[in-house]
Amino acid sequence: MDTNRLVGPDPEGPDEEVVEAALRPKRLDDFVGQERVREQLGLVLHSALRRGRTPDHVLLSGGPGLGKTTLAMIIAAELGQPLRVSSGPAIERAGDLAAILSTLAEGEVLFLDEIHRMARPAEEMLYMAMEDFRVDVVVGKGPGATAIPLDIAPFTLVGATTRAGMLPGPLRDRFGFVAHMDFYGAAELEVIVRRSARLLEVEITDDGAAEVAGRSRGTPRIANRLLRRVRDYAEVRADGVVTEELARSALDLYEVDERGLDRLDRAVLAALLGKFGGGPVGLSTLAVSVGEEPETVEVVAEPFLVRQGLLARTPRGRVATPAAWAHLGLTPPPAAPFGPPAGTLFDTDGDEGPEP
Repeated sequence: MDTNRLVGPDPEGPDEEVVEAALRPKRLDDFVGQERVREQLGLVLHSALRRGRTPDHVLLSGGPGLGKTTLAMIIAAELGQPLRVSSGPAIERAGDLAAILSTLAEGEVLFLDEIHRMARPAEEMLYMAMEDFRVDVVVGKGPGATAIPLDIAPFTLVGATTRAGMLPGPLRDRFGFVAHMDFYGAAELEVIVRRSARLLEVEITDDGAAEVAGRSRGTPRIANRLLRRVRDYAEVRADGVVTEELARSALDLYEVDERGLDRLDRAVLAALLGKFGGGPVGLSTLAVSVGEEPETVEVVAEPFLVRQGLLARTPRGRVATPAAWAHLGLTPPPAAPFGPPAGTLFDTDGDEGPEP
């Protein structure tokens, strides 16, 4: 099984993948946002280049679409080295990892996405590879098994994770530079939208860029996706120029409201308010009510709703806030909970509160 690949757009691949690759910045100076991370990472890379040494391993954590893969590509470009790409779920056995590591050239950058999902045997092999640039390949089984040490070329590992808390401590401690990617502000997303519009040859006004950025959930990947959909709308139903009014009409058509909530987000809120009186309600019951898996609601919809102050996680279950009632234009009943009865909005226990 091929568990790794050299990065690069496939000219015969899907158009969306080619476009997405074209929109990625190629250098650290072109990367918008994450000011502190960019400055710190720049020092790590430039210091290593001056010393003629391989940089420390890099761990990037944060939500999907914030630029972790793009930064990995930039690290390789800044170092003038090729980038080898794989992912934690693709490495099912220690042998899969050994096959990747043994083919790395000196100084090459290895990017492991979702590194927290790597199989445990491979993870333990990675410890030695990161520290000593050596792996032990086990030949045979049972009492007759023999471990053969194999030296590997010095390399830089760039790990990415959306679940930093699931990363084992021994693995996290072996990274020399750890960075957390924050969500983007509206001004930063406007810069990204205008840059992407230039690359896509889309004429867009400043107000149009602000409208797209404001509905992008603080995420560059979503901003670029919405821009492409607005471009389609402008080309088919208008003169091709993306204005504020046109962007608003296009995004309303695609069911993305003024705060960035999509169909699933509004369905979760509508069920929580309309069927359960604002909560508290358990995650499984809430997911069944909208026809989705609990993991989908918890991973896709819930984090954004919590950040927007529309939903609270409490020990007794999910609870709608006053802002949720206002956003859907509903009046809360007198008995509606206006907040968690105990703890804070950031409590994570009680995923399965009392089912109604």
